[in-house]
Amino acid sequence: MIITLTPAVLTTVAVLTGLAAVGAPIGWPAAALALLLGGLLLVRRRWPVGVLLASAIVLAAFQGAGLFEGGWVWPLTAALHTVAAAGRTRWAAGVGLFLLTYAMTWDWAVAGGSPGRVLAAGGTETLWLALVLAIGNARRNQLRWRAQLEEAREADARSRLAEQRLEISRELHDIVAHTLAVVGVHLNVAADTLDESPEEAREALRTAMEVRNKAMGDLRSLVGVLRIDGGTAPQPDLGGIAALAAAARTTGLDVALHEEGDPASVPAPQAVAAHRIVQEALTNTIKHADAAHVSVRLRYTSAAVTVEVTDDGHGGAAPVEGHGLTGMRERVTALGGSLSIERSGGFAVQAHIPLKT
Repeated sequence: MIITLTPAVLTTVAVLTGLAAVGAPIGWPAAALALLLGGLLLVRRRWPVGVLLASAIVLAAFQGAGLFEGGWVWPLTAALHTVAAAGRTRWAAGVGLFLLTYAMTWDWAVAGGSPGRVLAAGGTETLWLALVLAIGNARRNQLRWRAQLEEAREADARSRLAEQRLEISRELHDIVAHTLAVVGVHLNVAADTLDESPEEAREALRTAMEVRNKAMGDLRSLVGVLRIDGGTAPQPDLGGIAALAAAARTTGLDVALHEEGDPASVPAPQAVAAHRIVQEALTNTIKHADAAHVSVRLRYTSAAVTVEVTDDGHGGAAPVEGHGLTGMRERVTALGGSLSIERSGGFAVQAHIPLKT
């Protein structure tokens, strides 16, 4: 409200003080003109061009009737600035130049002013018009720049939010899918051996409960980071791959784990990706491959991490890229690496993750 009223009040005061400054008489016509020009500015944001045209007509009418002896451009400063700042510079320039042409013609042909005086007054007001238009354009550019900056910030925030949601969905899938696969195998074992070998059934259930408890801890850590006062969830690393292999062995798989190089030299993002790739590959082997043996090979060099997971499964169709396989590919691609997933009898997953992207 204050921003709307300020130009109106300033214009009203400026018209009256401008007349007093040049020694012109101040009566009811000048007061009426000041109030009209100021009042029109109250709706300048809604109809900027309309307010400028109406103000120009009112000013020309008062000048023509001899009721106002001030200038032709400066009383319209706020209206001209508003139109220019709204991106309608041609309208502002057109109205201003038309008024100046009309004023100079009037002063010379009707009022009988000397050419020098007419040109001096017209030149001064032309410079004022140019200054007002320049400031209006600068204001418009500033507002446009701020809008673009805010739009860029919002786009960046949306992008970060999307990345966070994607990362959370990957983590949830990796934890839940692997847990369900391992627990499912042990539940099947328990169901099959419950009557003939109760002790073996109890051992299978005990292992399923351990895997379930571990997954619940991982999920609690992950959910904790979503809380306002939550900390940072622990990230999987290369040291946890041995635990993945051990969990897969409890399902009856013969898992051979081979590591070459120094895992301590691998940065955290690449370590997390390698861990999740092995986890997802083992999950697919347990669920789909009908395999007896799986080989997990990891090679750490100064340039890259290479992950190879192959099994001796048979039968079934080519792998369909659901959330798990898609998540693996997205992780590797985000780090500038490559991933291949093949099935020729069994699953074969190969990933190359550079350490420097």
